[in-house]
Amino acid sequence: MPLGFESWVGLRYVRSRSGNRFVSMISAISIAGIAIAVAVLIIVMSVVNGFERELTQRLLAMTAHASIIDSQSVYKDWPDIVQKVESDDRVLAAAPYIDGQALLTSAGHLTGASLRGIAPQIEQNVSGVAKLLTTGSLDSLVSGEYNMVLGVELADHLAVSVGDKVTATLAEGVVTPAGILPRARRFTVSGMYRVGMYEFDRRLAFINLEDAQRLFRKRGRVSGINLAVNDIYRAAEIVRDVAIEIGEPVAISDWTRRHVNFFRSIQITKSILFVILLMVVAVAAFNIVSTLVMVVKDKQSDIAILRTSGATPATIMRIFITQGSVIGLSGTLIGVIAGIVLALNLETLVGFFEGLFNMKFLAAEVYFISDLPSELRIADVLSISVTALSLALASTFYPAWRAAKTMPAEALRYE
Repeated sequence: MPLGFESWVGLRYVRSRSGNRFVSMISAISIAGIAIAVAVLIIVMSVVNGFERELTQRLLAMTAHASIIDSQSVYKDWPDIVQKVESDDRVLAAAPYIDGQALLTSAGHLTGASLRGIAPQIEQNVSGVAKLLTTGSLDSLVSGEYNMVLGVELADHLAVSVGDKVTATLAEGVVTPAGILPRARRFTVSGMYRVGMYEFDRRLAFINLEDAQRLFRKRGRVSGINLAVNDIYRAAEIVRDVAIEIGEPVAISDWTRRHVNFFRSIQITKSILFVILLMVVAVAAFNIVSTLVMVVKDKQSDIAILRTSGATPATIMRIFITQGSVIGLSGTLIGVIAGIVLALNLETLVGFFEGLFNMKFLAAEVYFISDLPSELRIADVLSISVTALSLALASTFYPAWRAAKTMPAEALRYE
């Protein structure tokens, strides 16, 4: 018999036209199960991809691609080192910095924070912090004026805005006749930035490099030199070569090494979620088995009539494989369309429901990010689609084989 006949019969079995609609209902349930599982898997993978993208972008906006760290704080000739570092064609720019810890207080509010001394004009070449300022300017960090740029979360905690005063108190003390007193300095808030990552917005403040040298008593020294390179994925190799060229014992780091736990946890989470949700797709796909078993039981007399009319067991198998394939293809197609539409509009939908229920789905202090990102990747959609179709197709063989083994005489005995 021609293939067109087998496909025609298989498509008719997907939607029963008889008075009993039970077979059609379980076919629809199987299609819905596959569609939901595929859509959920696409959405979850898109969210994980979005987290990875946002984490990378925001980390690179606030941190340099690589750093040469002076653990002994002896970089007195850092301008010469910066010039030597920038002589490498792979290095786009280099900028000195000073890192330190302080207790920030203002109007009865206090919190610990990291202070980073930077040279504003040079810093803009190695990081994107200048583009993240919501108020003020990075150029306001003028030497001797003791200005400070805070993250928005840190400013909210201290209840300060631009123009207010903040006192930075260091753990190192000053020996006086009255005893050892903590060293402190008042700063004026001259700007605020927002990254969208709690780690930065709540924990980091910027001051002028020379102000930091005076505050931390570095006397012309710096903590290290930040680098911007032409290939961020080769940052580790480039900073190693540059450190060797300097010829001094230094420590090196790059953007992946500083936050390696973040990226590693994202990759592990993505793999685990893919496997778990793939099992959900498998369960939905194997619902086709029960659907086709019910259809085979319901169509025993039809199968017997086809066999007595000359249909071969292979023909019967192709009929039910066609039916199962249509169910799997329909469910996968619906799931892919729904998953793509939801993944592309996920941030808007989440924002709508957050406003509707007056709640936040993500706690910034827990997830390091306050928004729910989404990035749809064609490779993920293709792999999910192919896997779902393969599982659906595999689920059709056993019921189709059982249908092909139906004996016409046994099926028509009581007809």
